[in-house]
Amino acid sequence: MSARFPLATSTWDQDELDALQRVIASDRYSMGPEVERFEKGFADWVGSRFAVMVNSGSSANLAMVAALRHTGNPALRLDPGAEVIVPAVSWSTTFFPLHQYGLHLKFVDIDPQTLNYDLTALEGAISDRTRAIMAVNLLGNPNDFDRIQALIAGRDIVLIEDNCESMGATLNGRQAGTFGVMGSFSSFFSHHISTMEGGLVVTDDEELYHILLAVRAHGWTRNLPKFNHLTGEKSDDPFEESFRFVLPGYNLRPLEMSGALGQAQLAKLPGLIAGRRANGAAFQQAMQDHPLFRIQAETGNSSWFGFALVLRPETGITRAEILPRLIRLGFEVRPIVSGNFTRNPVLDMMDHSLHGQMTHADEIDRNGFFIGNHHYDIAEAIGTIAEFRA
Repeated sequence: MSARFPLATSTWDQDELDALQRVIASDRYSMGPEVERFEKGFADWVGSRFAVMVNSGSSANLAMVAALRHTGNPALRLDPGAEVIVPAVSWSTTFFPLHQYGLHLKFVDIDPQTLNYDLTALEGAISDRTRAIMAVNLLGNPNDFDRIQALIAGRDIVLIEDNCESMGATLNGRQAGTFGVMGSFSSFFSHHISTMEGGLVVTDDEELYHILLAVRAHGWTRNLPKFNHLTGEKSDDPFEESFRFVLPGYNLRPLEMSGALGQAQLAKLPGLIAGRRANGAAFQQAMQDHPLFRIQAETGNSSWFGFALVLRPETGITRAEILPRLIRLGFEVRPIVSGNFTRNPVLDMMDHSLHGQMTHADEIDRNGFFIGNHHYDIAEAIGTIAEFRA
């Protein structure tokens, strides 16, 4: 039985069906001009020089870390053993590519209000070993990048962003995902736009862009421009360049259907974000003094992926008591991303350290969950949760 208040719903209409039919009529399904047009449109929309589409947001993070391993720029390169600071709360594939490239993950606690970095803890975690900070914009909410940039000013530290949950969020008029040297996005079904499966990396750095193009497709040169940062100048002989491998790459290529869907969704994206923000404003107003739940504090302009709820500890009520009642009311519920990721058994397999106690991550691990937001009016869901009492 479907939930009365689901976590995710479709944003497709006839435009997306027409886009799929356009690909079917073309009889080309592997990555091609539809993907290229979506990349160009997305880069223009987000305000970056380059965008590279891949088959998921997880793959976007993998390609992003790979690019930092293979760059020839010593100011950006992440060699095995380098320390990368990460927040204790994010999705698993924020962390796994860093581990897979032999990096040391230093976990830092989150702010109990914004659910992004605890900035005081982040400041204390930065050391002479720190080579990068992965900023994760959680559930649509941007980090305070003014403060983060001030913390790393004059230091040899690379800033990258996992913006998979926060497409359309802005801080001081700038799109989240563009504050670091690269930023990742997801276009999975439950996210702000849907290309079925899909993700993107954006950057202003041309060398990183060329590395991403190669890493995405087998590490070969075929998709590189004639003049590029990896080989200098490519041969004009397509046979010679068809199977020439210069990097240890992957097959992260998206389908043409995903690129076509992305174009249709991109045209709707401003309206989709506006709808989510309108619901976010109504949710904040309705929930600001709720006796049971604390809500996420907004930084800049959130794109409100979903609505986080944290039980106030003074209520003495447990999440296990609350969730069955909410489910009976029709709410589909999930943990706040991973909860405290450092409590997962997989950490035993990863080179990592903890900077202090993960106090606030533990709190949402015990007491937090989130409910869905959508591009359409959800006044009924907001009214129902606002009226909910112990």
